[in-house]
Amino acid sequence: MHIQEWLETIPAVSIYLLVGLVIGLESLGIPLPGEIVLVSAALLASQQGHIDPVVLGICATAGAIVGDSIGYAIGRKGGKPLLERLGRRFPKHFGPDQVALAERSFEKWGMWAVFFGRFVALLRIFAGPLAGVLHMPYWRFLIANVLGGILWAGGTTAVIYSIGIVAEPWLKGFSWVALALALVLGLAMTMVVRSRMKKAAAAARAEAAADGVAVPGQAAAAPTVLTD
Repeated sequence: MHIQEWLETIPAVSIYLLVGLVIGLESLGIPLPGEIVLVSAALLASQQGHIDPVVLGICATAGAIVGDSIGYAIGRKGGKPLLERLGRRFPKHFGPDQVALAERSFEKWGMWAVFFGRFVALLRIFAGPLAGVLHMPYWRFLIANVLGGILWAGGTTAVIYSIGIVAEPWLKGFSWVALALALVLGLAMTMVVRSRMKKAAAAARAEAAADGVAVPGQAAAAPTVLTD
């Protein structure tokens, strides 16, 4: 069976559920390639008429908002020990450098860190749990969560779908190539973000040391609590 014919046999509901689930779990705090899955699904929707981009965008948005909200609740209940356990389990994502950088971002930007963090691959997993750990007022978190989720998930779906429609003459019959390119692009973006996070974390440690603030490896101070 040709790859194009095989793609047409995939039920649309399976795509919707997969996108919503992966993005929801990523937003909850589990390191998963949510952006890669969303881009691939939107591109597939542009080539397969049975996949509705509006429904796809709604499912992605719902997954982002619900996942972040669950992550917030878990972070609020688990507190700082939760981040320490996650750091031991996922050292590349929740290590001391990443957590320190995320905390400084929240302390500086507050609810806007939740909103803009949605657009950065490795920061999406922090938004919900860390906002809960730092006791950000839920109404502020919810506003940033909903707006960020709609703009990121809905916007990404619309943009990638539109690009796919424009490029349809070139992509037709080669959807598998397009999906492979989307995966490679997503992985490349992740590597770039990781490199920038390492550099930013190093700069944050140097600044904190200069200010006499505890850095990873030293006695940790109590997390800042975000209040009204």
